[in-house]
Amino acid sequence: MAQNSRYSIEDALKGLHPEVKLLKDPYPGSFANGLTMCESESARLFKLTEQNDSVDVYEDGRGHKILIRKERIDTPFGTAYKVSTEFINQDENPCTLEMLASFAVSGVRASRLHRLMSFWSAEGRLKTETLAELHLEPSWNRWAPRVESFGNLGSMPVRRYFPFLAAEDDSGSVFGVQLYAPSSWQLQAICRQPNTLLIAGGLPDRDFGQWTKTLAPGESFVTPSALISVQDSLLKLSSVLTAAQRPDVSSVDSDMGIAFNEYCTTWGNPSFERVKQIADSLEGRGIKYLVIDAGWFGKDNWWDSTGDWEVNEKRFPGGMKPIADYIRSKGMIPGIWFELESVSVRSKHFNSAEHLVKRDGLPLTVGSRRFWDMEDPWVKDYLRERVIGLLKSCGFGYIKIDYNDTMGAGCDGPDGIGENLRRKVEATKDFFRELKRELPELVIESCSSGGHRLEPSMLELCSQASFSDAHEPSCIPIIAANLHRVVRPSQSQIWAVLRKGDSDKRIAYSLCAGLLGRLCLSGDIPELSLEQWSLVSEGLSFYRSAADIIKYGRTELIECSSDSYDRPTGNQLLIRELNGTRLAVIHRFGESATPDYSFLEGKNIISRFSSADGDFTAEAVIYR
Repeated sequence: MAQNSRYSIEDALKGLHPEVKLLKDPYPGSFANGLTMCESESARLFKLTEQNDSVDVYEDGRGHKILIRKERIDTPFGTAYKVSTEFINQDENPCTLEMLASFAVSGVRASRLHRLMSFWSAEGRLKTETLAELHLEPSWNRWAPRVESFGNLGSMPVRRYFPFLAAEDDSGSVFGVQLYAPSSWQLQAICRQPNTLLIAGGLPDRDFGQWTKTLAPGESFVTPSALISVQDSLLKLSSVLTAAQRPDVSSVDSDMGIAFNEYCTTWGNPSFERVKQIADSLEGRGIKYLVIDAGWFGKDNWWDSTGDWEVNEKRFPGGMKPIADYIRSKGMIPGIWFELESVSVRSKHFNSAEHLVKRDGLPLTVGSRRFWDMEDPWVKDYLRERVIGLLKSCGFGYIKIDYNDTMGAGCDGPDGIGENLRRKVEATKDFFRELKRELPELVIESCSSGGHRLEPSMLELCSQASFSDAHEPSCIPIIAANLHRVVRPSQSQIWAVLRKGDSDKRIAYSLCAGLLGRLCLSGDIPELSLEQWSLVSEGLSFYRSAADIIKYGRTELIECSSDSYDRPTGNQLLIRELNGTRLAVIHRFGESATPDYSFLEGKNIISRFSSADGDFTAEAVIYR
């Protein structure tokens, strides 16, 4: 590839190759051992034996074969490839893998890397660093590799970082990857030549994530997938990678319907009478889903009561069917919350060790939680009865599946603890699929204390996903905008919590944040005044008029001048486009300035909501 040519997806495919480490083979030298398992002797032995548009075949002459599968996905915004790697043991002896990358691409041209940082209630912060800042400049004789390795351990895959990496060169070409990573994962950037990287990722290696996998003769193992693409901007790359995902969205949820979740109304204390009051307040206002969140089960303190899923009869006399029926009578689809993988300290199953995930032979305990072994047939039957049975018998059409702590590095099982963890989480995904088979129209919302599971493999199993647990702070628009880089806005559920003491400006600020994804209301809905409801209705109408742009469009601009999530200052502008029509959402934070409206000069304003005329105000415009 000539250095003055533009780096392309074809160049990336030429650089695609296997990275693997087998037990008993030498680890990589040149001071790399302990930093990376890439470029090991195991990988060097594999030679290309067959190649076509969909698969590359490699063999090492020792009875081991690797298949790198490449599925081309054309989106309205560009082309991506879905890549996975299969290792086949054709030898007469068992072999143990210590590392097997989903993808590895050499020769990636780059001068800077883009990553997305994340913590609880602070998801998606963009972090851009030059190779020099990362200390990824080659050694003087190009011998010792420079390595930047990052990832996550546990069953909450989005902590510290999203499983996403983009490498941009000085010409503006951006190579990027998004991992299908529901559990532990790792991404690596390795430098031996100036402004040139080997980028690899997938499951964590043995050093990083305690992952090993033993294959008997004739057995094979397929890695999770990775999406790769090359585009001419970071936002275009993100549009392609998210559009290349294939979420199993319920046919019921195809219209961008608005939800109401009562959690920020009752704070974990729902009851028949309280939910009935909410349903009465929402009747005829165009709300599609009314979701009953945590607290409908157990006695008190829902946090410590997960696992039994027995209705609190004091709060819901006669069970959950009467309130589900009442919600339907008001023209809405009833929804209900479960944290189906967890068993908390007050559950009668907390000490049912034979059915719980273990580490070192003991039930794995995190705070006040333990975890069902989702591979256990007894557990599957139990959850079929308690979860699927309740959904069917009560007529719920929406389920919010939460997950509020992580199993950490791994658990007991037949392989390394990292691989055992992967198997447990895959069993959870199988239960999601069973939910859809049993209830084909069921709307599934994935939540993990907000955004801890915002990765492609979980997103493809649900209709919507909670964007964050940041329910009311002023940083909500920042989080919601940043998630456009990794989550389809049509799946990203943004909460607009409305309070009876809110000013009109605050209500508009919250509703405008909801325009950055799927709108979900909560808060003091029964207590809002007629004047407040008039403004809310205006905002809901605007959301519906923008729904196609939110669902089908491409985000072409995100500008945010605030460095802080905690105390945001300055302004934010996000613009999304569909067939020449654009949605602009403006938010002003503390110490803000009058927005620059030059982007509207000469444009036809189709619709406008609110006015960003001071600190912590917002407005939205649809224009051509």
